[in-house]
Amino acid sequence: MDDEFGAAYAGSLARDHVLGALGNRTVVQALADGEAPRAVWEALCTDMDVPPERRLGRDTRVARGAQGGQGGRLGG
Repeated sequence: MDDEFGAAYAGSLARDHVLGALGNRTVVQALADGEAPRAVWEALCTDMDVPPERRLGRDTRVARGAQGGQGGRLGG
């Protein structure tokens, strides 16, 4: 949530935004009730119009072979 909405707004959304798709519960309530985190995230993304390409968060991994990534050779 922090990646998409920023830390302060993500916290507010989790506590205050009621999701009809989750039985009119907030993110915090749904998770406390045992809903799967993925289902909660998908419901929030749908409600907040987060495009599908941004629903997995930022990819901060470095590709293999790229500068700073894993080398292509074994052993160093």
